Amino acid sequence: MSPWLTWLTPAIPLLLPWLVRDGSGMVQATVCSRWDRSVGLDDRGLSQEGEVVIGGLIPFHNLPPAPDLSFSQPPDLQACVNFQEEPLQWAHALVFAVDEINRNPFLLPGVRLGYRILDSCNQHPWSLRGALSLVSGGNIRCETTEISKLKSHPSSDCPVPLVIGDASSTQTIILARTLGPLSVPVISYQASCGCLSDRQEFPNFFRTIPSDVYQALTMARLTWLLGWTWVGAIAVDNDYGRLAIQVFEEEIRGTGVCLAFFETLNRANLVRDVKRAADTVQASTARVILVFLWYTDMGALLLELGRRNVTDRQFLASEAWSTSGQLLRNPALFNVAQGVVGVAIRSAPIPGFEAHLRSLNPSRRPGDVLLKELWETVFGCSPGAAHGHGTSLLPSPLPPTPSVSLPHTPPPTSSSPRPLLASCSGAETLEGVQSPFTDTSQLRITYNVYLAVYAAAHALHSLLSCPQRHSPTWGSSFTCSLPYNISSAELLQHLNQVNFTTPLGEPFYFRGADVPAVYDLVNWQATPQGLLKLVTIGRVDGSNLLINQSAIQWNTGTNTVPVSVCSDSCPPGTRVARKKGEPVCCFDCISCSEGEVSNTTGSLQCDRCPLEFWSNSHRTACVPRQLEFLSFNDVMGVTLTTVAVCGAVATVAVFVFFVYHRHTPLVRANNSELSFLLLLSLKLCFLCSLVFIGRPSVWACRIRQAAFGVIFVLCLSCLLVKTIVVLAAFRSARPGAGQLMRCFGPVQQRGSVFLFTSVQVIICAVWLSMSPPLPYRDLGLKGSKVILECEVGSVVGFSLVLGYIGLLASLCLLLAFLARKLPHNFNEAKLITFSMLIFCAVWISFVPAYISSPGKYADAVEIFAILASSFGLLLCIFAPKCYIIFLRPERNTKKHMMSN
Repeated sequence: MSPWLTWLTPAIPLLLPWLVRDGSGMVQATVCSRWDRSVGLDDRGLSQEGEVVIGGLIPFHNLPPAPDLSFSQPPDLQACVNFQEEPLQWAHALVFAVDEINRNPFLLPGVRLGYRILDSCNQHPWSLRGALSLVSGGNIRCETTEISKLKSHPSSDCPVPLVIGDASSTQTIILARTLGPLSVPVISYQASCGCLSDRQEFPNFFRTIPSDVYQALTMARLTWLLGWTWVGAIAVDNDYGRLAIQVFEEEIRGTGVCLAFFETLNRANLVRDVKRAADTVQASTARVILVFLWYTDMGALLLELGRRNVTDRQFLASEAWSTSGQLLRNPALFNVAQGVVGVAIRSAPIPGFEAHLRSLNPSRRPGDVLLKELWETVFGCSPGAAHGHGTSLLPSPLPPTPSVSLPHTPPPTSSSPRPLLASCSGAETLEGVQSPFTDTSQLRITYNVYLAVYAAAHALHSLLSCPQRHSPTWGSSFTCSLPYNISSAELLQHLNQVNFTTPLGEPFYFRGADVPAVYDLVNWQATPQGLLKLVTIGRVDGSNLLINQSAIQWNTGTNTVPVSVCSDSCPPGTRVARKKGEPVCCFDCISCSEGEVSNTTGSLQCDRCPLEFWSNSHRTACVPRQLEFLSFNDVMGVTLTTVAVCGAVATVAVFVFFVYHRHTPLVRANNSELSFLLLLSLKLCFLCSLVFIGRPSVWACRIRQAAFGVIFVLCLSCLLVKTIVVLAAFRSARPGAGQLMRCFGPVQQRGSVFLFTSVQVIICAVWLSMSPPLPYRDLGLKGSKVILECEVGSVVGFSLVLGYIGLLASLCLLLAFLARKLPHNFNEAKLITFSMLIFCAVWISFVPAYISSPGKYADAVEIFAILASSFGLLLCIFAPKCYIIFLRPERNTKKHMMSN
């Protein structure tokens, strides 16, 4: 059996009788019993009597004594060693809070509150033994009986209705499970394991520190906020560490943050585990390390990293070591620990608490062994031997209960004896002393203890404030008790309903076992003296995270946030491409395709631009597409405009030339009226091509097609009538055919031209009225340009216009072909035949070229067809005539014209 379990075995109690005669002569018999062999453990603490006494477990020492290997007596628990100043400050927060409550006339009026605080030694055997000692009334129990009346009453050590403690989650889990069947409430001030929030497993547990779940969530939000996507993790190998990392991983899932590695440290194999963790940190590319360790374990890891000169890592600290004064004051950790950012238990002031601490003096409390140890630690001298054990820290105004102290011999110990210290002068005082005990600048766990006492006091107040029997609330689910008869189960019910305002004016209540999450964010910053100091840089209140990034000093000694990524963030214009088999934080960057953009860093996908927009050259923004149409400014537009103007000028020149020579036989013989009308129509053909150049508009789209169709029909009508006139003239030379020419005189010729043209006008009018051509933005083509063109509207209407032009051209070609061999010195039918061949060849080629040409090139093809066919008519019909008139005037005679 383990030595620390021997005190749990039911031992035969030692019955020690005394006979005492009181002042009235009455004889009393006192019998005391001891329930285990551990001597002096209940005396190494603080106590004050009261009508209601609350229990406390605080680790004043953190190392167990060396085991006794002499085996000369049964094993038992001995007092622990290695005194700590901070936990003594926690204990005095409990003392100070009880003193405040006793002076408060509105909280527990008429009830004096007491306390009994024992050393938990930060070890579960001592913690569990202390808790059972508190809830059972102590190690020693005495009964005093008046022989004459046979009346008995217990000693002054009464069972406590609740326990405030312990500091460690592991010890607290043991306490909550052990005291759960007894319904004894346990209020912890530092046990933060998320597992303790389970109300079914721990219905009697409460705490004034937030659950580790909120701490892990805060750290996950910090990594995301600061842009760290590649983070390592080191945790203690127990529920505290593993559950925290589990919550952290769940929170970062889907945010792009990954764990580069996860190492655990076991205190039983600390040296080996520290070396393994240091190897991993040194080899990893992660520059940010998340650490959930106790400060002693973290100190060992930092020393190992410092020995290896690994000083470029940024640590995220949990509350267990983020405010450790021992680490901050260690100069060997300066280079490796500089810039630590951590989550810390919230800090709050306690008015008057510093004055209370500095007023303590062993001369006024000679029996306080803990204060004596503090004096030896701070001043290096002994204030004198304690006059006794178990003396209350604060004098109690209550009359002492008749009791008898058990004389005992100090327990033997195998630990080395402490060196003798010189006696103090008595002038020593804590005024002006700077030590962890007197430092009240950042009260964290101390304030949690303070809140725990007030929560217990308000629950007791609710329990003891009984309604009147005849009031409506009498007989409700809550019950009330007398101070000397408090039920832990009833107190547990009232503790679940605690809701009050703290002395600082803040609301306090329990949500199950937990309190609302409130944290400080702290930073370890270098001082000119070569030491590290703790600086508060932010606060977490529930879901609100406030942080002053400009106030952070990072591990580089600057205000520049360190970078910790597996792959550099993809810049705007690219997207993330996952690597197969790698974490989501390790990826490649691929440029966005044309027409797609990404304007944020680390974009997972590229977004397609709206239809009227296109990506810029860097693929970072969508810019409006450039409108593309055949304009007068580009080279093609200028060239076609020049050709069209030249054609129109040439036509005008021919017209003027023909007008000047209108009386010559050649001009008169070729129907000068139709020739002039043909030249006018050709000039309009050249000019109508200009309507196809420029920005398409509603009226421009309507005019261009209608003008093209009507003007070309006018031109072809003139040619057709001229061809008919030629045929009629030669047919009328035959006997009996004179009537034919008279029937097709000038009036009929004009009428025929008007009739042929009117048909096209009607077609165009119907087309424009039903489904006219309209401007259209062609967005179907990929690229940075939008094709602005004229949509034909009705394909049937456009086909009828072209079809009618083709019909007249075919008819004209046919008649001219029939008249080509008529006898005459100047047979115009031949010229018309050649011109119609050119015209038909051009427009037959136009159809497939127009259909296959995109955007402005379609307009260019149509303009080219117009100009080509117009030049063909102008040159084929009028160039030979101009040649004869200008260069061969001898042939421009009536005689020559009439000869065969």
